[in-house]
Amino acid sequence: MLKRIEQYLCIFSLICLTLLPVGEIIARFFNTGIPAAGGITAHLLLMVGLLTGMITTREGEHLSIALIQNFSGKLGADSVKRSIGSCINLLSAFIVTIVAWSAVAFLRISLSPWRMIGFIPDQVFALVMPIGYFVIALRFARMSNCSGKWRILPVAAVILGTLCAFPAITKTVWGLDTPDPVFDLILRLADLSLALRFPVVIIMIIAAFCGMPLFVVFAGLSIVLIQGAGGELDVISNQVYTTLINDSFIPIPLFTLTGFFLSESKAGERLVNLFRSLFSWLPGGMIIATVVICAFFTSFTGASGVTILALGGILYSILHEVKYSDKFSIGLLTSVGSIGLLFPPSLPIILVGTSAQTNILHMFLGGIIPGILLISAIIVFGIIISVKTKIPVTPFSLQKAGRALKDSALEVILPFLLIAGYFSGTLSLTETGAAAALYIFIVEVCVHRDIKFRDLPQVFAKAIPIIGGVLSILALSQALSYYIIDTQVPENLARWMQGAIQSKYVFLLLLNLVLLVVGCLMDIFSAILVVLPLIVPLGLVYGIDPVHLGIIFITNLEVGFLTPPVGMNLFLAAYRFGKPFVAVCRYVFPFLLIQLIVVLLVTYVPWFSTFLPSLFQ
Repeated sequence: MLKRIEQYLCIFSLICLTLLPVGEIIARFFNTGIPAAGGITAHLLLMVGLLTGMITTREGEHLSIALIQNFSGKLGADSVKRSIGSCINLLSAFIVTIVAWSAVAFLRISLSPWRMIGFIPDQVFALVMPIGYFVIALRFARMSNCSGKWRILPVAAVILGTLCAFPAITKTVWGLDTPDPVFDLILRLADLSLALRFPVVIIMIIAAFCGMPLFVVFAGLSIVLIQGAGGELDVISNQVYTTLINDSFIPIPLFTLTGFFLSESKAGERLVNLFRSLFSWLPGGMIIATVVICAFFTSFTGASGVTILALGGILYSILHEVKYSDKFSIGLLTSVGSIGLLFPPSLPIILVGTSAQTNILHMFLGGIIPGILLISAIIVFGIIISVKTKIPVTPFSLQKAGRALKDSALEVILPFLLIAGYFSGTLSLTETGAAAALYIFIVEVCVHRDIKFRDLPQVFAKAIPIIGGVLSILALSQALSYYIIDTQVPENLARWMQGAIQSKYVFLLLLNLVLLVVGCLMDIFSAILVVLPLIVPLGLVYGIDPVHLGIIFITNLEVGFLTPPVGMNLFLAAYRFGKPFVAVCRYVFPFLLIQLIVVLLVTYVPWFSTFLPSLFQ
């Protein structure tokens, strides 16, 4: 019962998050508006962030690295893998308990008393923070699966977390009038944190590679670094609150929902039929169709794995049917699984623009030419292979093309409607995301009826882990970014780099290498939120345009998904197509080389990224 209540409350919050901006659009036609709609929508994002985080924890689907766990599992050491998992969950329960108590202190001290958001006090919305993090902590403790004489460990982890949250608890009890003896004890704890920060940082890095959810890693680092620098624990919750009421991030769940409604319907089949009928008469026509469709889906979901898992099966069958080899088909589908991240309404571009404080419209424009360049390179290679292997073509049928266009017209016009609404300034990015989610809901549920009303909870259930994973990382990474910026790490790094490396082009080459490694080890959202703030000041030192730097960043991470030994797309493709991991790496190699060439072109020819934005300045 509690599980269902939690699920439906989360779905209800997502629906309200969609409908309020749409209501604002409609109200503008009547020269009016919805009272406090902006504030309520922003605070709904806070609720969505914690509720999806709770559900993602329950399902065990938080984003993580887990190299050591995966390696031990492949060696057959399942008991070692289980032991590592138990330790990670216990440590996660300990850390998140501290975050939960910091949220209690934040609620008690930092929020203005009874500041109204419409007719609802903001403290009512903010209650979801301590409740959410306590639930997450208890779930991690439960997931440790300790038995026998170890059954006490989950309870001990939560109790120990409560003891280490002593500064936050005292602030909750006494407010700002903490008694001197207690304050002296808090100072000693700060000194202890300062002394332990290097060992704790090493432990957190090891834990990350062992499979600790990345948002917990960021939380643990934030706790010890902020407290060691003399900061208050409730600073962490303040950053979480500030981040999750930032309307710049509202499009993330909205576009994710749009992508999942597309992937769970038969939109993919209709689009495949359309592009097949339009291009199958050309040499390499199915390659064109495959690349364009995957770019379309990835631009909405922002997660390459969704495209491979949702469309991989049908596209693989069609490519096999028209006589492409397994090697080529799997290599192509794996490589184009992330190829749409440079096109609007890409979530990574939104995050890059927000994190680097760069105009998001300019970021969208900056990604178009590099995205077309990347798509064109893959298509040209596909056409060459098609001609060389004499792949048969089928005559063009105007009747079939017309019928396919009629069937898929409502999906085809979606990106054009969004681009027109946003780029014309008619709709904000939040309103664009809300309009997209509602539009595709009407199309797939009410018009095509691919998704039944009774199946809607399942669609939301598939979208929630992506939303929860991203928003959890987003919230806690900002606390770590607060420490990094407050201690002037980016500026110091920039000064050091400027002294060590004089050439802009040497810097760009090193940046490419570092980002390829980062793309292998981290999901794109974590990389943007943690690594990008360090890179932006370096870009300014070397005179690199912020839009160009952002596109370099995304393009490199996109290729990092394909880079052995741990590129995420390689693992997903091995799972989806039932092939050995090493074989998938071989299949992808020629496509990886092509994308690396494009990365170098985008990196060393700024015009590709800066031309279109310059037209709108």
